[in-house]
Amino acid sequence: MTDPSATDLDARYGRGRGRRPLVLGIIGVLALAGLAWLLWAAFVQSNPPVSSRMIGFTIDSPTSATANFQVDRSKSVEASCRLQAKAADFSIVGELTVTVPADSPRRQSLEAKLTTQRDATAVVLVGCTTADAHRPH
Repeated sequence: MTDPSATDLDARYGRGRGRRPLVLGIIGVLALAGLAWLLWAAFVQSNPPVSSRMIGFTIDSPTSATANFQVDRSKSVEASCRLQAKAADFSIVGELTVTVPADSPRRQSLEAKLTTQRDATAVVLVGCTTADAHRPH
């Protein structure tokens, strides 16, 4: 007769099942933490405190341009909006930062006049930021 422990491969090679549930538990906890972070980041980035959009612009002269843009704020915070005038070769020929006071309406259209170094062909709204949100929106 053969010894049953000799035919049992786990016993023969010293493999046990003690670590498998622990490893699966750790992987599960890490997956849940990653999913929670992903949902939090998606929610925060989809609801910025300030957003902006360009309505239009006009090139008034070889040294000036006017931009019309809209600013939406979720709460009454001061916002800084950056505009750039660009030439035909895409170089920046003028730049202006417009401050939107906290006590102004939450949704408003603004007009800004940029002074340029030479002929501009476009005005670009880089975006608006607040003291808490440094990425332009």
